[in-house]
Amino acid sequence: MSAMRQIVLDTETTGIDTREGHRLIEVGCVELLHRRATGKHFHSYLNPDRDIDEGAQRVHGISRAMLADKPRFGEVAEALLEFIGTDELVIHNATFDLGFLDYEFGLLAPEQPVRIAERCSVLDTLPLARKLHPGQKNSLDALCKRYNVDNSNRELHGALLDARLLADVYLAMTGGQNTLQLDAGPRKAVAGEGSVEAIAALAAQLKLVVPKASEAESAAHAKLLELIQKQSGGRSVWRQIEE
Repeated sequence: MSAMRQIVLDTETTGIDTREGHRLIEVGCVELLHRRATGKHFHSYLNPDRDIDEGAQRVHGISRAMLADKPRFGEVAEALLEFIGTDELVIHNATFDLGFLDYEFGLLAPEQPVRIAERCSVLDTLPLARKLHPGQKNSLDALCKRYNVDNSNRELHGALLDARLLADVYLAMTGGQNTLQLDAGPRKAVAGEGSVEAIAALAAQLKLVVPKASEAESAAHAKLLELIQKQSGGRSVWRQIEE
């Protein structure tokens, strides 16, 4: 029976636009197996060989000097791909992170660049959150507050920290670690599991049990309605509903 493996991923960068030559400076990934955090993770700071925008540094607090002795992306690319494999990625605002990852892989091999979305399916939690909470703030901080995920240690953004927070938010947002799972045994992974549509489909399969009143209970109910009818001068709402 195949394992349902997901990788929650986050990155930090020197700026917001690869067209300006901005680079990755941190990648963090955590592993979920059958919707449970396994404790396995991938994490690396990266030397971008360029300055970091002041705005970006205010967000994550990482300076160029802090990265001087860190590996370059090419030195960790193989290990990152090995950790990710071909499993589903869970990312908040996936377009941003995937854009930077593809850019870095493109710099490594311009003729045959790796495209992450061609290797892995991607679940973007930002549009999912917007669908569940339209018109509300759906940043990671806002989602942590909404789903009671403790982010008190998040004074600054960090790829591994944010990936761990997002994993908790994602599990809470899609029904907890065992969404509608009535048995504790292993089960086959379902494509798209954890999405709003998948949860709704599973819920539709559940049968609602409606217990019927006994004869004695029905008789007592009828007697009570008759009493209400008399005391209300024939204006009992219950009688009107039954009619």
